[in-house]
Amino acid sequence: ALWPAAAVEVYTSKEVDAVNGTNLRLKCTFSSSSPISQNLSVTWNFQPEDLSSHEPVFYYLKEPYKLSVGRFKERVTWDGNIDRYDASIVIWNLQPTDNGTFTCQVKNPPDVTGIVGEVRLRVVQKARFSEIHFLAVAIGSACVLMIIVVTVVLICQHRRKKAQEKRIEVSDTEL
Repeated sequence: ALWPAAAVEVYTSKEVDAVNGTNLRLKCTFSSSSPISQNLSVTWNFQPEDLSSHEPVFYYLKEPYKLSVGRFKERVTWDGNIDRYDASIVIWNLQPTDNGTFTCQVKNPPDVTGIVGEVRLRVVQKARFSEIHFLAVAIGSACVLMIIVVTVVLICQHRRKKAQEKRIEVSDTEL
């Protein structure tokens, strides 16, 4: 008989853009075929764009452990909730040197194998003009145009009414 394979599945975004100097929550959620174990561990690692060696970012085993060395020392905090299958972290004060791939690995004994979540981070100097911004500008422009059109129509109607009243006055005085 075949037994179902015990595995942990990890879910992350594929790519994330963030502005230089800001903070970013790297979301990592997971599912497991076993109940949450007291020995559940979460390991976050980082590989720079130059593909040099992996660097530790964060570790969780029963409680969060901060790094005492490395580029992420004092810049990463735990933002997950194991009971909600969340293993997210926050990286503070993003720098261009943070460009690269972050991996989130969850082990929930006896589920110790499975997919490792990978998210590629790109730190940009300023926010790009996204589709949301474009949509906001388009809607705002349409609203301003509507206000102008309504104002012009009202002014024209008001002038027409004044001219009509003046003609009526003139015709009344002639009689």
